[in-house]
Amino acid sequence: MKHLIRAAAGALLIPVFALAAAPAAQAQETFRIGFVNPDRVLREAQPAKAAQAKLEAEFLKREKDLTTQGEALKTASERFEREAPTLSESQRTARQRALVDQDRDFQRRRREFQEDLNARKNEELQQVYERANRVVKQVAEAEKYDAILQEAIYINPKHDITDKVIKALNASTAAPSAGK
Repeated sequence: MKHLIRAAAGALLIPVFALAAAPAAQAQETFRIGFVNPDRVLREAQPAKAAQAKLEAEFLKREKDLTTQGEALKTASERFEREAPTLSESQRTARQRALVDQDRDFQRRRREFQEDLNARKNEELQQVYERANRVVKQVAEAEKYDAILQEAIYINPKHDITDKVIKALNASTAAPSAGK
């Protein structure tokens, strides 16, 4: 009787182990992982290039004005250094104050320019990131990926879908302009 119970219990456990092992093996075979290099997307995708060109155009005049102001300050400083020995004490002090004021104004304008540029760059990059993330999700769903990574220490190149994402992002950018 004990032998019969053991045999029956053993016969019941074999299918249970087989059922438990089968999904694990199937899950291991069908789990798809992909990798996207966000730096490459920001360098190579058309929306990122367009955002960069837009920023350059938007800030070009201010940058030129700052360059001109910096060169004028440098020229005034060099002229002061040359003429300082021949100036009276009061003239030297007045010109030094004027140079310090010009430099302070230049530094303030440069800092404001950099802050404005960084803020606008973050706004534009955020839009590109949002579009890229939508495209990554579309590619992942269309090709049935289970996970997409953006950072990793090592990724086998066969899992890199960055090119697909860039192509899809470029195509999604070209589609709206073709309809206009």
